[in-house]
Amino acid sequence: MKPEYVFKHPLFTLGFRAFFLLAGLSALILLLVWNVYASGTGPAAVYYPARYWHAHEMLFGYAAAVIAGFLLTAIRNWTGKESLYGDGLAGLCLVWLYGRILPFYAGMLPDGLIALVDFIFFPLLAYCAGKRFVASKHYENFTVIGFLLVLTVSNGLIHGQLLGFWHGLAQTGIYLALATTVLLILFIAGRVLPFFTERGVSGILIIKNPLADRLSLASATGFFLSLVFSSPPPVIATLAILAAVANFWRLSTWYTRRIWYVPLLWVLYWGYGWIILGFLLSALASYGLVSHSLALHAFAVGGMGVLTLGMMARVSLGHTGRLLKAPGAVVIAFWLINIAALCRVVLPIVLPDWHNNLIYLATLCWLAAFALFVFVYAPILTAPRIDGKAD
Repeated sequence: MKPEYVFKHPLFTLGFRAFFLLAGLSALILLLVWNVYASGTGPAAVYYPARYWHAHEMLFGYAAAVIAGFLLTAIRNWTGKESLYGDGLAGLCLVWLYGRILPFYAGMLPDGLIALVDFIFFPLLAYCAGKRFVASKHYENFTVIGFLLVLTVSNGLIHGQLLGFWHGLAQTGIYLALATTVLLILFIAGRVLPFFTERGVSGILIIKNPLADRLSLASATGFFLSLVFSSPPPVIATLAILAAVANFWRLSTWYTRRIWYVPLLWVLYWGYGWIILGFLLSALASYGLVSHSLALHAFAVGGMGVLTLGMMARVSLGHTGRLLKAPGAVVIAFWLINIAALCRVVLPIVLPDWHNNLIYLATLCWLAAFALFVFVYAPILTAPRIDGKAD
């Protein structure tokens, strides 16, 4: 029996509810605000320079909300301990929310306060998770805490430059945050994709391959380190190709053709595939054969966008007692988010003269995909479980 608390709404009974809704809304709002910035009509007094704001908010806004929602939900399954809920969950949501809002009060509030509010989110999340890992003696899960601490360092590098403590490290912080987010996605995928595949396709038993798991993460880590520390092109290209091959092998060990009949599965495999493409494009970009931006957006729009949208859709159904079948509007959203990645990453290579139009189309598809997600899932996330069970 949970004790009495102020925030008794179903939205605050488990982490996925509030944070997945915040993630969906932020995916819409952040991109709309970025379009205002890109047009040159954005507000003059903002804490982040425009060139950093877009990347920072997609990583420490959207992606951070997805990570928090998933982790605070998975904790109970991993440890058997009650996860954050009620007042504590609402408080953490407010920290995240103020981190998005306060930068627009630059000049009215001290920069140090704006930085601190945004900075403390991941340490608080790490504390909430670590406390339960220690209580349950599930020390193997401290790998996740490591990811959260690296994200904390990444954010610190960005804020440190903006506060004038050092110079030239904000971009490093953004690269490190992107790398860590992708690595965390790969780590979590190893835990959930085989399980989801077995649950979604009857008669399938997946034998996990520890060697493939280790090589996929080790090769990806090596590649991202070479990228963060600006290694010579041959080193970056070699490690990128190794990461692509290792992760393709890993994904193939889970694959069955029957996933194509299950949208909640194929969207996750497509998302993983975009990450693999990101490695390949990074190898080409290291020699200037394609734009480095295309490789980064393969990881961001393709990997992060597609895979996290699919993950939120699947987790939300399972944890609200619903049938694990994507509603028709959400299947359309899955197609739209993949088209957004296609227009932002692949088509500019073959249709360079259409670059600006393709980015515009990618933006529209991204917005439509997340608008559909919010429209369908807001009622689900804000209502009690339909099977009458407690979250």
